Parts: sequence; C-alpha cells; structure tokens
Amino acid sequence: MLSLRLARHGAKKRPYYYIVIADGRSPRDGKFIEKIGSYNPMLPRESKERVKIDAERAKYWLKNGAQPTERVARFLADADLAPKVKMRETPKKSAPRAKAQERMKMEAEAAKAAAEAAAAPAEAPAAE
Repeated sequence: MLSLRLARHGAKKRPYYYIVIADGRSPRDGKFIEKIGSYNPMLPRESKERVKIDAERAKYWLKNGAQPTERVARFLADADLAPKVKMRETPKKSAPRAKAQERMKMEAEAAKAAAEAAAAPAEAPAAE
C-alpha cells in the first residue's frame, strides 16, 4: 500500500518536512519512492513557500492508488488536487477531568468579576 505522507527533516525544534510517496510499511523517515514536495511549518501561513507540491506527480500517484495522510490530504485540498477531507474530531478522552473543568470555570468567573470591578470605579468618577 502506497501512502503520501510527511518525512521529517531539519534540526531539533526547527522542523522541515518532505512530502513523499512511501510504502506504508516503511518507517516515517525511512526509505521512500519519490519526493513530491515540501512543508515548512516555521513559515507564516500566508507564505507561498510554506507548502510546495508538484501537482503533476501528486495527481499521478493519487490516480495509481496512493493514500494521503490527513495532513497531506489537507494540503492537497488547499491546492485543489483532491476533495476536501473531514478532519477527525478530538476525542473526549483528551478533555480535562471534572475537577479541572470546574476549576477553569471558577477562574473564568473570577477573572470576569475582576474585570467588571476594574471597569466600575473608572465609570463612577467620570459620572460626577
């Protein structure tokens, strides 16, 4: 099974990815068949250099059955090379537990009350 996926390169805390065609059984940064693009997450989202894809080769591999990963599928959809994909939702397991949610709610209420208290005295002298 062929896959279109990202292969990580670059230094520590300075990632740079190649968009490659690889056998699904090979490791992430291991052997690949062809390099068809690159992705530099360090650049701003608006930059044209952030994601570069060879459209002709991407179409060829998609036609021959290569399956893109979610991230690469999003890049392909942005380049109008594939239909938009529905991203999976964040699992409920990763949500904070009940006590943490309660604590966050109380902190938000306290911050709101502090903001209202700070705004109220500023309005009173102006009214006089």
